[in-house]
Amino acid sequence: MLYLPQTARAEPGNPGELEAIFKAELAALPADDLPLQQGMAHGSVAKGDDLSVMVIGSAFDSDQLRIHAGLFYTSVVAGCACNNDPTPMNDEPEYCEVEFTIDRPGGAARVRLLEPDG
Repeated sequence: MLYLPQTARAEPGNPGELEAIFKAELAALPADDLPLQQGMAHGSVAKGDDLSVMVIGSAFDSDQLRIHAGLFYTSVVAGCACNNDPTPMNDEPEYCEVEFTIDRPGGAARVRLLEPDG
């Protein structure tokens, strides 16, 4: 399970602060904790080293915070890596949308991959 305790404590009235805290906490997570592999459209192996996050929307209630986010990252098409393999290892741009459900005030979080159409 993910934990985003600082995001869980963010105040609803300051979306800029929420976004900054959320992005910082996501940057500290291992990329394997996010559904990058499942969200790929072009490559065969997700790379999380250049992850960029865009907050699309958020909703608060007394028990939970929901954040709809877009994740920008790269993938590669893994070849055999043979000496004479003509397939270059190029990074492919990837994008997926996810929804984080964060328990307040503790910060226990779940992430769900959203379908491309919403």
